[in-house]
Amino acid sequence: MTNTLLSLGHGYSARALARLLLPQGWRILGTTRSPQKAAALAETGVEPVLWEEAALKAALSQANHLLISAGPDEDGDPSLNLIGDALAAHAPDLYWAGYLSTTGVYGDHHGAWVDETTPLTPGTDRGAQRVEAEAAWGAIPGLPLHVFRLAGIYGPGRGPFEKVRSGQARQIIKRGQVFSRIHVDDIAQVLAASLERPNPGAVYNVCDNDPAPPQDVIAHAAELLHLPEPPKVDFKKAEMSEMARSFYAESKRVSNERIKTELGIELLYPDYRAGLQALLEEEMRSKDTQSAP
Repeated sequence: MTNTLLSLGHGYSARALARLLLPQGWRILGTTRSPQKAAALAETGVEPVLWEEAALKAALSQANHLLISAGPDEDGDPSLNLIGDALAAHAPDLYWAGYLSTTGVYGDHHGAWVDETTPLTPGTDRGAQRVEAEAAWGAIPGLPLHVFRLAGIYGPGRGPFEKVRSGQARQIIKRGQVFSRIHVDDIAQVLAASLERPNPGAVYNVCDNDPAPPQDVIAHAAELLHLPEPPKVDFKKAEMSEMARSFYAESKRVSNERIKTELGIELLYPDYRAGLQALLEEEMRSKDTQSAP
């Protein structure tokens, strides 16, 4: 039997997983809301599925694994809203289902450690919506659900280097502020490990070993680029969007012990220093390839 994964909301993390699974012979069905993007998706080896009820139901009927990346909003979970009945009916036929959530469900802990047993006390609307979505997916009878609470995601195309190069980067200083992070390739390996070792009902924090102040990451990126350290700005005086400011409303250190003990994960990028170094080296290799005759 062919392993077939339906990826609902085939975004940045799902694409990284697809790059691991496709060479292993997996069939990946990935959703897109844009017919124009379908061709580009197909070029990666993923079979595009338009985000419409009939197409989603047809794809679901062919899947024996399910990944949910599409996030909720004030109207609830978009996948459940569109094809909830079909998902409930097909749930017993799935070997594995994974829901990509966020460590934002834990809320603010003033820099203290949290793990998967920590009560969910979200402090933002986004966090509360994720808590509700986790519960809604978990309430589907027979669904072999695994929840992955992702820290701040970075990786190719999502690093701090361009902002530092442009001179627009700032070190926002808020006393005691720490964030947890995760490289997208480590997200992919965690998901792949879970696919190999299904444990329905499991919840995993997906983050690296080193929760760190955000200004340390910016300063290190500048150091790697041999550029001046970006200016330091007090959080209270910093100009930023409401979305950006909301991230600073929560400070916590997220434990990743469970992905190591239960899934046997050895992180590719155990901290931001290793991750940023790898991103920079990848950039340099890409430039060398493009400039080669």
